[in-house]
Amino acid sequence: MLEYLETWLLTSGLEPTPAFYISRALAFACVLLLSVLADAVAKRCLLAFAGRMVAITKTTWDDTFLRRKVLNRLAHLAPALVIYLLSPMALRGFDQAVAILTTGLLIYMLLVVVLVVDAFLNAVVDIYRTYDISRQVPIKGFVQVLKIVLFFLTGVLVISLLLDKTPIYFLSGLSALTAVLMFIFKDAILGLVAGIQLTANKMVATGDWIAMPKYGADGDVLEVTLTTVKVQNWDKTITSIPTYALISESFKNWRGMEASGGRRIKRSINLDMNTIRFCDEQMLQRFAKIQYIREYIEEKKQQLAEFNKTARVDDASLVNGRRMTNVGTFRAYVKSYLRNHPLVHQEMTLLVRQLQPTGEGLPIEIYLFSKDQAWANYEALQADLLDHIIAAIPEFDLLVFQNPSGHDFRSLQGEQKP
Repeated sequence: MLEYLETWLLTSGLEPTPAFYISRALAFACVLLLSVLADAVAKRCLLAFAGRMVAITKTTWDDTFLRRKVLNRLAHLAPALVIYLLSPMALRGFDQAVAILTTGLLIYMLLVVVLVVDAFLNAVVDIYRTYDISRQVPIKGFVQVLKIVLFFLTGVLVISLLLDKTPIYFLSGLSALTAVLMFIFKDAILGLVAGIQLTANKMVATGDWIAMPKYGADGDVLEVTLTTVKVQNWDKTITSIPTYALISESFKNWRGMEASGGRRIKRSINLDMNTIRFCDEQMLQRFAKIQYIREYIEEKKQQLAEFNKTARVDDASLVNGRRMTNVGTFRAYVKSYLRNHPLVHQEMTLLVRQLQPTGEGLPIEIYLFSKDQAWANYEALQADLLDHIIAAIPEFDLLVFQNPSGHDFRSLQGEQKP
């Protein structure tokens, strides 16, 4: 084509020198026109066709590639390839200009390929997140490492093209900069090592509820990346924790609680020890009217009566032998009440126990698990249980221990007035 243009110009009466330059200019203009045509075909025809095909298919992974614009970025190669392949023929005789142009085109195409690979990796991460295994084994950190290596090698290739040196020449010289590179990429290296340990040991995954007070984190893990772990706290704020901090420091992961199907409730109520006493017959008759402990009282009375009879216990004093107490009966009631509650997990630990008595009374602790793990429902259940238990305490002739308040002192002062 170039020879045809040059011959045509010469036969038209032009001198050889103008014909030489004009033929090259016309040929290069044709190349540019072809590149524009290739760009239009790639973006308007091929991409539109690919979009229609993606919309027809039932799979979703191809939609992800389209959304991440993998094909859009790939289409930018079409005009560059046309110019790269045809410009040496169109600009024959301009060796230096061709060398500069091809070098620039190689760098451009290299950067386009890197952007295509970057979009491809992002699409792979998005597709991987649609599978359940992504919660246990996140791969974003490893993909980020791969991107760092890719960008680093791309930078070396670009420099080698600009300086017309082999990439091995630059890579061999990097050994002297190892210490500097390790300092620059310290967080990335620590994050990579930490990410491998977190993944291998399944210590934390996306969706886990973790608590790390040092960093003010208490909420769900949104993302595990190469350098940070993002946690959305319950107040909807976002906390970023260095990935390696999860290896070097302590944190609490509530995944075990969520997997167990129950959430622990552990609360205690202090009873006034001055109100604890043995149960007499009148008290037992009154307690027997309480539905949850009716059978317990009958069985306990029979059991203790048989024991005292066998041991020939003197009934002149309640201290002799074994007797029921109001606090013991109260504990039996609370346990029976919890056993019959529909929202208390019956297949997990359930305790109603005494703790060490203190100057603030006798602590009665309830230890159980709620079936509902949702925070609001869990707190509501906990409050309902305590409301009922505290309200039931006076029915057993017991009182809740409470430090004297201003109202108590005013009442006492009023009673002492003549």
